[in-house]
Amino acid sequence: MRAAFSGTTWRKSTRSGNTGGNCVEVADGVPGLVGVRDSKDPAGAVLAFSRNDWRAFLEEIKAGAFH
Repeated sequence: MRAAFSGTTWRKSTRSGNTGGNCVEVADGVPGLVGVRDSKDPAGAVLAFSRNDWRAFLEEIKAGAFH
């Protein structure tokens, strides 16, 4: 899956600080997919989600499902 996201622009969450803590980066430059990776290990694994699954996940976060 990593190869599908090569050359893609990754962005860090706006809620991530600059302290080098636990952060994720997201890339949505691949048609139909959203990639997620650990910002501290950009050469590491990439998780890929369908856009619908990613949207549903974000809606659950906003609704407070993971508190």
